Amino acid sequence: MAGRSTIDDVARAAGVSVATVDRVLNGRAKVREETARKVSEAAEAVGYHAATAIRARALAHIPELHLGIVLQKERHAFYQDFAARLEEAARHDPLHRWRLTIRFSPGQSHQDFADTIAGLAGKVQAVAATGVDHHDVTAVVSMLRSRGTPVFALLSDFAAGIRENYLGTNNLKTGRTAAWLMHRIMTHQGKIALFIGGHRFHGHDLREAGFRAYFREYAPGYTFLDTMPNLETRQLTYETTLAILARNPDLSGIYCAGGGMEGAISALQEARLGDRVALIVHELTPESRQGLLQGNVSVVLATPLQPLAQELLSSVAHVLEHGMAENPRQRFIAPLVVTPESI
Repeated sequence: MAGRSTIDDVARAAGVSVATVDRVLNGRAKVREETARKVSEAAEAVGYHAATAIRARALAHIPELHLGIVLQKERHAFYQDFAARLEEAARHDPLHRWRLTIRFSPGQSHQDFADTIAGLAGKVQAVAATGVDHHDVTAVVSMLRSRGTPVFALLSDFAAGIRENYLGTNNLKTGRTAAWLMHRIMTHQGKIALFIGGHRFHGHDLREAGFRAYFREYAPGYTFLDTMPNLETRQLTYETTLAILARNPDLSGIYCAGGGMEGAISALQEARLGDRVALIVHELTPESRQGLLQGNVSVVLATPLQPLAQELLSSVAHVLEHGMAENPRQRFIAPLVVTPESI
């Protein structure tokens, strides 16, 4: 819509009078809930400058839902973007009022995740977290569930059978997708290197399993180097990649199933082997985007964060309104395949 949206544009989009929009915005008189919601959605749609105020008025009578969220790597662009998408989805939810408490695990250990999740006990109505699959984390999830607080696993599953829901990509299928792409991208038949963040990231294990299973079935002639845990750190990945390149001149591909991809990108750029060694990584960040443009990254498999954030809020709201399920579930979000030509 050209120019700045006006109250008339909101009224037209909502199919109501300007006076009705004014009543919702300023609370001058009671407006039916359905009408107020329609006005709020119209204000968002046309980009009206007071859309936030209209939404607040429309949802004022609705109880606030308090969700605690635990992410990792506070300074990493991907998790900063995820936090922003979650807050944006909460602000624009037309049906619910949200209060988000977002915390970042101070480290990658199981104890870091367990302590951070446990720290939300009694303070929120539900918890959604990224984390490792470890019995200490499972114990915390079990404790929260016993107190009536559902826990949702994000990106990488944990506490299966106890957590309320897993939301993220189907990591087994994602690993097979990465293998299918790499099989067609590699310029020669040689060795393949594979990085995972650690042995307790369930999602990384599934990606590795899917990746290897594809090659066993369709391309058994390729040789795999031993899988390398990189603790999701760029420096360790960088040093290890340089060492692998030096020892294996026939290396044909690298798959980073978890974090630390920045190190592999830097190593390939330094060695000037981006045109010879295929590199597939996860998540679109400034580094992986630049790697695509410079020819050091072949493909990025990215998690669509906006749909994931919206799906999480919808799932949490449903559970808080209708109760926890007897059988924990999974909600899969299809990954985006990003190539240099996509940028």
